[in-house]
Amino acid sequence: MKPLPPLQPLRPARVEAFVLRCPIAEPVRTSFGTMVDRPAVFVRIEDDEGAVGWGEIWCNFPACGAEHRARLLETVMAPLLVGRRFASPREAFEELTSRTAVLAIQCAEPGPMAQTIAGIDLALWDLCARRAGLPLWRLLGGEQDQVGVYASGISPDRPQDLVAAQLALGHRAFKLKIGFGAERDLANLAALRQMMGDDLALMADANQGWTLAQACEMVPLLEPFKLGWLEEPLRADRPWSQWQTLAQAGSIALAAGENIAGEEAFDLAIRQSPLAVLQPDLAKWGGISGCWPVIEQAQSAGLRYCPHYLGGGIGLLASAHVLAAAGGAGMLEMDVNPNPLRSLLAGGLVEIVQGRANLGQLPGLGVVPDLQQLADAAAAGC
Repeated sequence: MKPLPPLQPLRPARVEAFVLRCPIAEPVRTSFGTMVDRPAVFVRIEDDEGAVGWGEIWCNFPACGAEHRARLLETVMAPLLVGRRFASPREAFEELTSRTAVLAIQCAEPGPMAQTIAGIDLALWDLCARRAGLPLWRLLGGEQDQVGVYASGISPDRPQDLVAAQLALGHRAFKLKIGFGAERDLANLAALRQMMGDDLALMADANQGWTLAQACEMVPLLEPFKLGWLEEPLRADRPWSQWQTLAQAGSIALAAGENIAGEEAFDLAIRQSPLAVLQPDLAKWGGISGCWPVIEQAQSAGLRYCPHYLGGGIGLLASAHVLAAAGGAGMLEMDVNPNPLRSLLAGGLVEIVQGRANLGQLPGLGVVPDLQQLADAAAAGC
């Protein structure tokens, strides 16, 4: 990986958040909770010369999270940005993180604060790439725009139906949600393996659903399904010693990272954990400025970088551009449940050919949100 490039200074003049919600017919289920609609918080930043960039703030949980994070942006972060001169998005990221560190402790909300800063960082990088007339992947030093992808968000309710539909659309790798009881989990994995054969990649995500004892019981039962990885079998706050114990229970690669926040925490994970796959979420912590050195460290340590993502199209595209720039054997997570807030902004990612997609050569993220179109589509539901 190349170091982040030198950039022209920027001075934000306007910072806005746009909250959208799309009701859904089929809730998205995980082992810890259910999403009954698809929210998104998009960030628009305009500089003093009229250049614009777009970002996205993670807001899946709790149900009121989107509106809350938008207010944090408007009342806390925007006043710290507007009219200030920053040498780079990284400087803005560090300034916002430093200036709100005590407040995040005082209000016991380090997560929402970090997520809001991450969305701002994504918008600033998009702005810089558009201003330079380059696709973001190229601005970050990437050499090609193609990324491998996998279909995600596959629920425990007849998962073979969704997998069959996505196979027809070009996907060649899939991740099933588990953690709904051994009998159901194993039956679903068996059905998918039988349908897919052994040549296609199949992963499983327990969404922090097991204790160490439960995970140690499950791992040997999962071995026959030849999983590409087992994601978050334990709670993300469990000590790495528990993960080390679990790693000895079988040979399945372990994956985590979406619920790790901060450079120190990622450094500890890379040095002490048995993880084979690291999955930071750019919209949840760090944006590009924070996650880029983490990705570099992870790849240098031999870990596979596969960004986590389950939200709207802006964050998905940002994740894809960073993956393309970082290189390696990683895959992009693509939620395949209906969500116009994702699909209308997915750009080149809408076309999957043999498990791969191209980002193209348009400046920045390659799309400009049509907020009225998105609002109309959200109102129509999915």
